[in-house]
Amino acid sequence: MRQTSLRNRQNAFTLVELLIVIIIIAVLAAIAIPKFSNSTTRSKESALRSNLKLVRNAVDLFRADTGLFPKDLASLSATAAPAQGYDSTPTLVNITASDWRGPYLQAVPKDFDGSSELTYTTTLSGLGTVKSSISAYSSW
Repeated sequence: MRQTSLRNRQNAFTLVELLIVIIIIAVLAAIAIPKFSNSTTRSKESALRSNLKLVRNAVDLFRADTGLFPKDLASLSATAAPAQGYDSTPTLVNITASDWRGPYLQAVPKDFDGSSELTYTTTLSGLGTVKSSISAYSSW
């Protein structure tokens, strides 16, 4: 009987061994968690950059086809030719329907937070400029 309990005792882990394993796991977790904690923000930023590029390309295509800047971002996803667009002065000018080859986007994407709209400039200083409405991302 004594030999059986001795054999079982030799096959088990000691408390010190278990504590060492737990400490090693805690150290690895302390290293890994900060690296993944901001992954949601990074993925939203990546999506915003992609959306801004997509909308800016759509504005460029609209201008290449019609010779005018869109009146607003909704004009990029319209299913029929919009009535007006801005020339370079910026003055509203009628669009020739035969020049328009849209829609240029299926839908205008939302900003970083998913609830606000992208900012589209229709003044002379920044005509046709698309930016994020959130100040931290407006320079992209």
